[in-house]
Amino acid sequence: MDVTAGAQLDPELFLPEPEPREVFYTVISVDDHLVEPAHTFEGRLPTGLQDRAPRIVETPEGHQVWEFEGDLFTQVGMNAVAGRRPETVAYEPFRFEQMRPGCYDVDARIADMDVCGMWASVNFPSMITGFCGRVFFAAKERELGQACVRAWNDWFHEEWYEPHPERIIPLGIAYLADPQVAAEEIRRNAARGFKAVSLPERPHAIGLPSLWDRDHWDPIIEACAETDTVACLHVGSSGLYSYPDGAPRLQLGATLFGQLSLSACAEWVWSGHPLRHPDLKIAMSEGGIGWVAMLLDRLENIVDRSGYGLGWDMRPADVMRRNFWFCTIDDPSTIDTRYAIGVDRIMVEVDYPHGDSTWPDTQEVLRRAWGHLPAKELRALCSENAARLFRHPLPQRVLPEGD
Repeated sequence: MDVTAGAQLDPELFLPEPEPREVFYTVISVDDHLVEPAHTFEGRLPTGLQDRAPRIVETPEGHQVWEFEGDLFTQVGMNAVAGRRPETVAYEPFRFEQMRPGCYDVDARIADMDVCGMWASVNFPSMITGFCGRVFFAAKERELGQACVRAWNDWFHEEWYEPHPERIIPLGIAYLADPQVAAEEIRRNAARGFKAVSLPERPHAIGLPSLWDRDHWDPIIEACAETDTVACLHVGSSGLYSYPDGAPRLQLGATLFGQLSLSACAEWVWSGHPLRHPDLKIAMSEGGIGWVAMLLDRLENIVDRSGYGLGWDMRPADVMRRNFWFCTIDDPSTIDTRYAIGVDRIMVEVDYPHGDSTWPDTQEVLRRAWGHLPAKELRALCSENAARLFRHPLPQRVLPEGD
């Protein structure tokens, strides 16, 4: 039996159902998350491996958690707190009924997208994959890990993307422990419409070869570039900030998301992969934009003043401007750096169903933070940049209208 079926919203946990908000902007969110339903892997692995697929189990405390290779992956909800009463979000949802169905049911997700005026969405995995498939490419049994990657991608394509292809932008994962296998999966996914793959921000931090190991990464990068697959580097995909003893982990980790993206972006720039692959597209997911203009300035300065980077036939800052895209929830004080970054390089995220999410009030949040911007720029930031990057159709009428 599917433990996600028939979930009812507890009025003590959840606010009343929100009314649809007035729509001022056409929004494509380039960073949202799904919570894999309990049946995700059922019937999707080869017969000899199916009984070892990830599965939901009940703990003595009444929590629903994933079990895989003898390990338990707690917090099935992974901060899936959309719609919860503010006083209840101090703890994570441990059961599916403590989450909105939009977290794990795609039809309910589309309904929630309609509430906040979200036209389309890029959805990242949750706990059982580790955002970028790290649970599976770190599996003790290689064949099982590869099968789980394929199964997750097949589930996403068949159950999450195909029912609503105009509303969901398909993003996959790959078995990154083997570059040839990973490249094959990226190409398999691209052939059936996937537009993106989730890669770790800093691979060396989670046991993979560093970006400077070209034997490992060249086949993967080439597969992305050749298939026009966007490499999405999600904050936290390689772990979080290194906490001092006694520090408030939740508060410090959430505060320093931008620092993680800054470090990852600098490493990817200097890895040389973007330089060698002009068509490689890299999206920094959930990192904000407050650090981007500063990094561009720094890259210019170290060339002009210190002479670093002069061995390239293109300035490092220009490589960053060409190959990278950035996303933001609103960045009200740093949106005015958009000309230094490039108005065509910034995209919006809603981050449903996480604690940072602007859902269901995305439209009003954007209007308060960005309402002073020209309509042409708002169309670019809110939807047109993402539509071009992910090759996704826009509705016939794109808001706001005018210049």
